[in-house]
Amino acid sequence: METSPCGGGNAKGQEVQEMGDIDSDIDHRIRVGWQKWRNASRVLCEKKIPVRLKGRVYCMIVRPAMLYGAKCWPIKRLMVADMRMIRWMCSYTRLDKIRNVIFKEKVEVAPIEEKMRETRLIWLGHVTRRSVEAPVRRCEKIDLRHYRRERGRPKTSWNKVIRGNLDFLAYSWSDLEHITTCCSRYVFVPLVSKFN
Repeated sequence: METSPCGGGNAKGQEVQEMGDIDSDIDHRIRVGWQKWRNASRVLCEKKIPVRLKGRVYCMIVRPAMLYGAKCWPIKRLMVADMRMIRWMCSYTRLDKIRNVIFKEKVEVAPIEEKMRETRLIWLGHVTRRSVEAPVRRCEKIDLRHYRRERGRPKTSWNKVIRGNLDFLAYSWSDLEHITTCCSRYVFVPLVSKFN
């Protein structure tokens, strides 16, 4: 599978691949996260610094580098890298057999899936406020009835992921349309954060 770096026009430095896969871009984001981790390791691995402070530094330096441009990615591999970094920050490995929940409570870092949900809904707010004729909104009207997909499980669309996020937060699509027409542009941050 050939990849071409997108110096010429693809958004946020993502790589275009033949079948629409984004595996190399996810790997790149994980590598960038580890690079930021190494740059901040003097703080994150220092035993004299409180763990909560390390968690705040981690959320300001490492996590944004990993989540940059990740609004519609599958997040399993990002979750694994995130938990490994949090464990190392607490001076433990998987061999110590301590549950992930304990580390998340100790460091007070929000789970990465909640941060992804928050960024998706903020992006959805930006998209729904655009006019119907904007290119990003014209994609909603594309007729795919005559499209023949490959064998196997169908790929998850962004629309299905968003509907799942809205169901998780107990909002309907009509609530979303009402919110985007009458509220400010940062309305999704308090809506998501009240459930965190």
